[in-house]
Amino acid sequence: MEMREKILTFIEKNSRVDLKDLAIMLGTEEAVVANELEAMEEERIICGYHTLVDWEKTSLEKVNALIEVRVTPQRGRGFDSVAERIYNYPEVNAVYLISGGYDLLVTLEGKTLREVAQFVSDRLSTLESVLSTKTNFILKKYKDHGTIIARPMDDERMLVSL
Repeated sequence: MEMREKILTFIEKNSRVDLKDLAIMLGTEEAVVANELEAMEEERIICGYHTLVDWEKTSLEKVNALIEVRVTPQRGRGFDSVAERIYNYPEVNAVYLISGGYDLLVTLEGKTLREVAQFVSDRLSTLESVLSTKTNFILKKYKDHGTIIARPMDDERMLVSL
């Protein structure tokens, strides 16, 4: 495995790892790691750094939804121009081209169910190439980005034997 892939493997799991510690784990100099990270950021191999938050443990109310979208691909551009129009909305967190009955999977966030539904009906469904949508609200996250969010509940029942 090349140095870049090794760096990416480590920082994908923990983007806050100290450069000195990362260099030690990789058996190289800290400057080498710093230069590789900077180069990969410039080349857009590394597209950003994120923090995973369990919003259910805060007082902030958020509603997350997965919207499946069926579209008509545009001549010469395929799904790209439709996806671009969708991902430019600030409410949209992600847009994926998918296989199956729908073409795009859109993840978005709102304050209420009504806000999300209104976005889908007023903005998404009215786009020229959009044929249909299917909204799925996320009710609970168990695991996200490889991290377990919901820990199993401890069984507090008394053991009874007969």
